[in-house]
Amino acid sequence: MQRIVMRDVQSYCGVLFDDNNRKPICRLYFNSKKLAVGIFDGEGRSETRYSLDQVTDIYQHTDAIRRTIRRYLPQVGEVPMDAEN
Repeated sequence: MQRIVMRDVQSYCGVLFDDNNRKPICRLYFNSKKLAVGIFDGEGRSETRYSLDQVTDIYQHTDAIRRTIRRYLPQVGEVPMDAEN
């Protein structure tokens, strides 16, 4: 099962966890002359936008993106919401 999904909308490309709009990981802003990535805080409320000189600059933000994803993962011992009984 693919847990990270891309959704392209008019003004950005959204990267979501579990294909859920309430679990955004980041937004890629590549439509204008200025490239940018917006990384969410893991609660889906606050987006911090970073300018990129080139697409590969996104690797400079790997740790922040991974932190966001980890916040969506269940903690050890927790039963996932979609687990079967």
